[in-house]
Amino acid sequence: MTLLVFGKGGQVSNELARQVPQARFLGRDEADLSQPETCADWIARLAPQAVINAAAFTEVDRAESEEALATRINGAAPAAMARACAALGVPMVQISTDYVFDGSGTAPVSSDHPPAPLGAYGRSKLAGEKGVRAAGGVHAILRTSWVFSAHGANFVRTMLRLGAERDSLRVVADQTGGPTPASAIAAACVRIAAALRADPARGGTYHLSGQPDTTWADFARAIMAEAGLSCRIEDTPTSAWPTPAQRPLNSRLDCASLKAEFGISRPDWQAALAGVVKDLKGKP
Repeated sequence: MTLLVFGKGGQVSNELARQVPQARFLGRDEADLSQPETCADWIARLAPQAVINAAAFTEVDRAESEEALATRINGAAPAAMARACAALGVPMVQISTDYVFDGSGTAPVSSDHPPAPLGAYGRSKLAGEKGVRAAGGVHAILRTSWVFSAHGANFVRTMLRLGAERDSLRVVADQTGGPTPASAIAAACVRIAAALRADPARGGTYHLSGQPDTTWADFARAIMAEAGLSCRIEDTPTSAWPTPAQRPLNSRLDCASLKAEFGISRPDWQAALAGVVKDLKGKP
């Protein structure tokens, strides 16, 4: 399968480069998602057999003040990619987020639950979902949450850095979700893309998050324990940690349809965390 990946240097694109090094990766220097039609031009020019969009505007708080830019990158660019894919008859996998939901309730949210984003980032990602669907081509939208890896900016790396510097940290304890290893997202995207080539009818919207569900505070405790750091984690409510963008309190995702359709199970984030910490300790 000739695979084209938008994104280079991000968490998922780094893992895709490990897993499918023969794929063609386009970074911002070649395909600037703030110029959506350039992305479509690349697809038309390269004529791949499948496309994965692993690039996005992911700065949640910054999106509140730069929503137009976030919407071009997260909304208009995936839509342009999807139209180009539809014209060639090739499948596209679009990565989305739990932020398209409002985080109400305590039950895991199914993939057909009505979206209701709380802020600009969620609205921009929802615009991308709508644009991909409207293109009318073969596609899968994979929503995920709390992504972590040994690369880029993420919660694990932040906790390791701060935990080595401080005796204690206050971490939000009333937001619950499934930390998701980027390696599992990458593997799922490749598997889904191959399945859609064989059977386009399997397209749709799916969820993938790590298990078991936990809070940010308990995730932080697990990180400290895995790294052998003595930093104490103190529970704090979201209300005591104001940010420009409102975060969903419930990021639990129902991943049953992904398991049923593609045989992809929720990854064990604790096992993945051990691998990430080991990788980071091995870096200079």
